[in-house]
Amino acid sequence: DVQLQASGGGLVQAGGSLRLSCTASGLTFDDYSIGWFRQAPGKEREGVLCMSKFDGNIYYADSVKGRFTISNDNAKNTVYLQMSEMKPEDTAVYYCAAVFGPVDWRLWVPRGMDYWGKGTQVTVSS
Repeated sequence: DVQLQASGGGLVQAGGSLRLSCTASGLTFDDYSIGWFRQAPGKEREGVLCMSKFDGNIYYADSVKGRFTISNDNAKNTVYLQMSEMKPEDTAVYYCAAVFGPVDWRLWVPRGMDYWGKGTQVTVSS
């Protein structure tokens, strides 16, 4: 069975930093594009950023460019979301997700994902 296990959420003050982790079992990042979505209360789930396999391209939502980065540790089968200069509007439940093959930003949408991790709550206080 494929599982994505997300962790690292919590409470942080505006301007602070937080790192989320997503560890995969049952799949390898060699074959999958992986990244993050978030969903704030009353809003639709939106893409945050993703790393496309094969070509290594990284795509970002405009709202997080320059503040959020993604990296991976293949030995641990883990991908990280490093968030800095955080804002109250970053408050949401964050989900890691994976889809087979390469993606571009147009393809990084919830209905296109093959696997999801359980969400982790991130709260940014003002």
